[in-house]
Amino acid sequence: MNRNHLKLIIIFFAFTLAIIFGQSKYPADTLLFSKKVSLIKKMGILPIAAFQRFSYNIDGLNCQFYPSCSNYGAQAIKDYGLLRGSFMASDRIIRCNPSSLEQHLKHGGEFRPTDLRLIDPVHLPQPLELKKSPILAASISAVIPGAGRMYAGRWFDGFMGLSQFLLYAAITNYAYQNDWEVLTAISGGITFIVYGGEIYGAYRTAKYYQP
Repeated sequence: MNRNHLKLIIIFFAFTLAIIFGQSKYPADTLLFSKKVSLIKKMGILPIAAFQRFSYNIDGLNCQFYPSCSNYGAQAIKDYGLLRGSFMASDRIIRCNPSSLEQHLKHGGEFRPTDLRLIDPVHLPQPLELKKSPILAASISAVIPGAGRMYAGRWFDGFMGLSQFLLYAAITNYAYQNDWEVLTAISGGITFIVYGGEIYGAYRTAKYYQP
């Protein structure tokens, strides 16, 4: 282990301790400090709690959805586990784009009365009728990330998903070629989560978001 690796580890643990023992006033902290949430789930919620230190204090990071993407991700990890919850969080982040309002109106979505944010809960009711195949959508995105969303009718979401996957895959490849082990591991992990999020997102889009 070289000095750079050691510095990164020290910074990570210092930051982690600052989050854990800091003032609990952000929504994700409720789950982070809960005795009912397992340690492995808290590992996934920890970066979200850290992000909320910034997002809740910067107006430009206000989310158009309710619950916000960070709270959605924390709740998804709590309810569905670290892996699936991370995929669900990635899917939500991709869907939080300029086309969200149009899609929300098209599918008869509800708005939160107090601030008119788009209501998009973690748990959705079973659909009455399927017009697209969720399995086929997921399979298509497994081959070409984002394509399953396009098949299900959300072209912009699909473009965003594909773009994000290619971006992180390129960063991972560049870091690997330059022997940046830490960056390779981090960006590789993000690439995997985005890939899984595209498969899950395509399935969810075909199952729940048809006109």
